[in-house]
Amino acid sequence: MGFLWRWTHDLNMWTHYMATHPADAAWLAFGFFGTALFGSRFLVQWIMSELKGRSVVPIAFWYFSLAGGVVTLVYAIHIRNPPFILGQALPLVIYGRNLWLVYRERRAAVA
Repeated sequence: MGFLWRWTHDLNMWTHYMATHPADAAWLAFGFFGTALFGSRFLVQWIMSELKGRSVVPIAFWYFSLAGGVVTLVYAIHIRNPPFILGQALPLVIYGRNLWLVYRERRAAVA
């Protein structure tokens, strides 16, 4: 019973804090948005693979990766968490490079 009381008490304190600090609540929502955006890339990849009947990585995967990575990086910078910042910043180069390679391949196919 102590665990349930403690959990309920912590949740009440957290919701009160969020209600009385709207800027923090907005940043938290922004962080969750970035995480959801980033996570959506797997849903897109899974759906496209199911539709094609084989494993594919659609271009939307890289757009969701880049957008989710940027949003999450901004959040990581806001909360001043160096490991989180580094973990979000470095992969952005890879996502951008993959988009570049996709576009380069498409231009070559058109030419």
